[in-house]
This record gives sequence, structure tokens and C-alpha cells, in this order.
Amino acid sequence: TDDIEGKVIDFSDKRPKNIDIINVMSYFIGDILQSPSRFSAIKINGERAYNLARSGVEFEIKKRPIKIFDLKLLQNNEQFADFEVSCSKGTYIRSLARDLGVSLGVGAYLKALCRTRIGTYSLKDAKEVADLVEEIKSRPNENLSPTR
Repeated sequence: TDDIEGKVIDFSDKRPKNIDIINVMSYFIGDILQSPSRFSAIKINGERAYNLARSGVEFEIKKRPIKIFDLKLLQNNEQFADFEVSCSKGTYIRSLARDLGVSLGVGAYLKALCRTRIGTYSLKDAKEVADLVEEIKSRPNENLSPTR
């Protein structure tokens, strides 16, 4: 599945060094073609790919053009590597992790993902739900019922 929820299908004791990761990362910067995960929500003949994959159906997902604007290695240790990615819409980060692992000869999957920005919306400007509820409650007697 290219993420932590999937079944481990192979294992490597090899841990790539920072320099090896950085060298491989350079091949992913810019316009590239990416193969989305077989466990993605992409529709294949009207059916979600993840349903087909879980049912054992064989199918192909065509590569799609994406753009990686920036890719930074933040941390690399015996357990995992952390990256920061700036990318175009349509990019599958699970697939990027998988492809980096394949290129390094060690395999890889996505353990965690935190979106820090989508378009003009940024995580640093986000509000907690509880704060939004309080903000709405504090507004002067607005009619919040749906418009008909």
C-alpha cells in the first residue's frame, strides 16, 4: 500500500547514508512522471484502484506528470528518514516515498504525512475546531440557519 497500514512484503537491513539519499533526491526534482499507488483512490474503469488491489485484480495505472518543486532531507536515522516536499497537485507522497526507496535499493513506505500548505491555505494559519466554535458563539446574534 506504500504506507504503514499495508503488509510488509520485503525488508532490508541496509540504511542509506545522507549523501546517498541527497544524490537520489536530485532525480526527483522538477517535472517527472509518477506511478500512483495501486492502493490509491484513482478510478480504473469506474472502480477505485484500492478496491481492485485488495480484491487481487491485476490492473495498470498510467504514469502521470507531476512536479516536485523542492525536496529536502530533514532527518535520517536507523528507523526512518524525514522529508519536506513542495509539489504540484496530483502528487502522491506515498508513491514518492516508495520510489525513493526503490532508487536507493532499500524499499520504503510512508509512515506519516503532514500537509503544511495547500494552495493559499497554510497550516500556520489554521485554527483549532474548538477555537472556531467559540468564535462563532461569540458573534452577535447571527442567524446561522441554512438559506432556503
